[in-house]
Amino acid sequence: MTLHRAATVQVVATGTLIFLIIGGAGVGVLALALLGTELFHFSHPGADGPVSLEAVAGFAGAFGFGAAIVNELLGARTPGMVAAAVAGGAVAAVPTAWVAARMSRAARTMRTDPTPTRHHLVGALGLVVTPIPVDGYGEVRVRVAGQPVKLNARADRPIGMGEQIFVVEALSETSVHVETY
Repeated sequence: MTLHRAATVQVVATGTLIFLIIGGAGVGVLALALLGTELFHFSHPGADGPVSLEAVAGFAGAFGFGAAIVNELLGARTPGMVAAAVAGGAVAAVPTAWVAARMSRAARTMRTDPTPTRHHLVGALGLVVTPIPVDGYGEVRVRVAGQPVKLNARADRPIGMGEQIFVVEALSETSVHVETY
């Protein structure tokens, strides 16, 4: 007795394939939009409304994947069932587009600390890492905005390695005038 294996191939409905392509394209555009490329603007560049790129891309992605799921669950082969799949995709897409628009707006308008400048160096405490001679430069390490920064340093008197210093003046972006602390 010989058993024959029959190869079965799962056929994906054309509607499902189209919905999956729409969903994939939406997710791809959403990823690009969230990375800051902003390929298209559907409104004034300074305005962020319900038609932002993130909202449109989120809508397209959720619509495509939601409609594909409903289409497969219904086994949609008739126009009425495909219309039901479209409605199911829209039900998934509207809240997704709203969330994508809100989250992208929140990320764009997030408050951040100002970029530190040389004026933020004044008053910083630190340590001498290379001795400072009277007529030349040594090196100090200070913390600015929580980050360690190594700077060239001058002083009115020699300061040895390991001594604590106080920045009196910022001579440039990379050099300071210091005194012992």
